[in-house]
Amino acid sequence: MNAQPAVVTLPERGTVSALFVRPERAHLLYLLAHGAGAGMHHPFLENVSAQLAQRGVATLRYQFPYMEAGRRRPDAPRALEETVCAAIGTASQIAPDLPLVAGGKSLGGRITSHIAASDPPAALRGVVFLGYPLHAPNRPDTKRAVHLKHIKVPTLFLQGTRDSLADLGLFRPIVRDLGDKATLHVVEGGDHSFKVLKRSGRTERQVTAEIADAIHDWWRGNVTQTSLAAPQSIRFEQPIVAEES
Repeated sequence: MNAQPAVVTLPERGTVSALFVRPERAHLLYLLAHGAGAGMHHPFLENVSAQLAQRGVATLRYQFPYMEAGRRRPDAPRALEETVCAAIGTASQIAPDLPLVAGGKSLGGRITSHIAASDPPAALRGVVFLGYPLHAPNRPDTKRAVHLKHIKVPTLFLQGTRDSLADLGLFRPIVRDLGDKATLHVVEGGDHSFKVLKRSGRTERQVTAEIADAIHDWWRGNVTQTSLAAPQSIRFEQPIVAEES
């Protein structure tokens, strides 16, 4: 299914590009942000979007300003936050009839989590993370998870067992402590980009199909009416790091 070009307008920052895919009989819209090192055209995001479309899930992928401008270094946290909020507004306008969940790959998911934990837009019904960057590569820590307990909407974490940015020994207890609103789906053999070793016998298509199934089943099986927390200021426990992707 072909993606339709769209535009996200940022307050005082111009516009960034977006791509909208809506299959027939869509029942959900996933606002999908990219990671630190690759934009919305990355093959992984394109493949996930295509697999989700086959399951009736629409997607809106969008660029952060630094990626739109061809820069390598991510924007300041405030600019990233504003982009996520503007993209949520655009998604609500493009498909007002579809329930909206947001998140994305690594950096994109982490920035979305801070919006969801502080002053989430009323349209936001859930957050889906494709490889949450819990810590710097091979430096286990949990500081980046402190704010997650303030997210009031359902959350889905998709994590690979070989992810060097998310030690599952630390991650499993975090998700367990978040209670019934949080779900962890582990992709066996996946690294931070959900790539698996050849000896696993699995293809990239099979892995992205698993991810799409997990998102679809989570929405169908676990998401009902959600309540949102009272607004509070956005805080970042860790600076954005370029290792996220």
